[in-house]
Amino acid sequence: MEISSAKLAQFFQNCEDYESREIYIGGNPDRKVTLCYIDGLVNGTQVGEGIIRALRVMDLSHKDTDQTIYDKLLHGGTYIATVNEVASLTELATHLTAEKCALVFDSLEKAISFEVKSEEHRNITEPHNEKTVKGAKDAFVENIRINTMLVRRKLRTPNLKIERHLCGARSRTIVDVVYIAGLTNREMIRSVVNRISKINIDGMITSGNLEEYIVDNPKTPFPQLMATERSDKFAMNLLEGRVGILVDGIPMGFLIPGTFGQFFKVPEDNSNHYLVSSALTIIRYMALVISLFLPALYVAISMYQQQMIPTQLMITIIESKENVPITTVLEVLGMMIAFELLQESGLRLPNPVGETIGIIGALIVGESAVSANVMSPIVVIVVALAGIAGYTMPNQDFAYAVRIARFLLVICALIGGMFGLGVGMAVLIYHLCSLESFGVAYMTPFCNGTSSQVGDALFRKPLARSKWREEFLKPRDRRNQE
Repeated sequence: MEISSAKLAQFFQNCEDYESREIYIGGNPDRKVTLCYIDGLVNGTQVGEGIIRALRVMDLSHKDTDQTIYDKLLHGGTYIATVNEVASLTELATHLTAEKCALVFDSLEKAISFEVKSEEHRNITEPHNEKTVKGAKDAFVENIRINTMLVRRKLRTPNLKIERHLCGARSRTIVDVVYIAGLTNREMIRSVVNRISKINIDGMITSGNLEEYIVDNPKTPFPQLMATERSDKFAMNLLEGRVGILVDGIPMGFLIPGTFGQFFKVPEDNSNHYLVSSALTIIRYMALVISLFLPALYVAISMYQQQMIPTQLMITIIESKENVPITTVLEVLGMMIAFELLQESGLRLPNPVGETIGIIGALIVGESAVSANVMSPIVVIVVALAGIAGYTMPNQDFAYAVRIARFLLVICALIGGMFGLGVGMAVLIYHLCSLESFGVAYMTPFCNGTSSQVGDALFRKPLARSKWREEFLKPRDRRNQE
């Protein structure tokens, strides 16, 4: 389609923020060009100083034609660093919506675009969801170029590659695939790029628009790629041989592949003493077991296998339930639902109100339920302990999946007691072992690794002895230090 200012104006018809004006080059009315941009997306100061001023002071001779002027502007005639030649009207419109302005030469049916992005964006702040103690305090923001800058500050190597892709037929969202050339496995990079290129949706606005289209099994609630808002964690995983994805407008990075053991690691593991880090890792795995199985185990034992409970404890449980009119399983399910409601309400309300509702609601609901003989104290303790244990998991996406599995295991314990709980555990383990993330087994190294690899997942070695990258990532360079 031919490029002209009139057709461009028609393209943006009924767009109040579309602006255009004619500029006389060198003050000569016979040499005019049309400046076009979207108000709010460009920096007005850069447009005025870098483009309009350069056009006004441009020295022209009688030999200069529109084509000559076009070539001068394309090769340094303005004070803007990034300049692109536009091939079509559709491409020109895309450039304007991508925070650029354009000079349209109607006589030549050509246009040049200049990158003059607006500086209106959220400042870099500390991570909100992933607290940092001994790590970096900078978190990703919605601007993808700021995010790539944060990563490059951590990894100052020309081998850090950033491949740009556009996703969304209407949103035209920038998606960057980030990896370290010479380190990351080529097949993994090719697989990620291929899956991104096959995404065919109108807009990529939320993280789900990306995740559900590229993971191997979108039906499972367990995350198969790791999302993080911490730039240091993102960079550390790139050094291990993973592939990263950054999406414009989403303040987090995605790391591929996501494996079970990776969701229990935090950057502070390398900052603390290796004995401390190993102890904290073991605590996280113990918390997973408590959060996942404790309510179901209580239901199974109290309803079917009371002989497993010590006599003195059994007497205490009987006394606490003496005046409670509902069954054990209804108590547990009721408290678990109340716990989820309090947690969800605390997330949705403004921070000061949410914290108040969470604390007061838990105290009032728990204390009132026990005082009114609606719930027994032991059930409140069991459910609260399981919920608190769930908060120790570093990854919230994985914690959500555990909360769903917790309800399912309670139902299994209700139906079959310890046998039902055992079947539920077996099905859960089978499900996790059957998952793959970009060709890597989800339970690696627990399902297919050696005893040494399993030990490395549970215990951190001194950094001086950790000389090799994870074998399952198939990095092109396994050694990480001499």
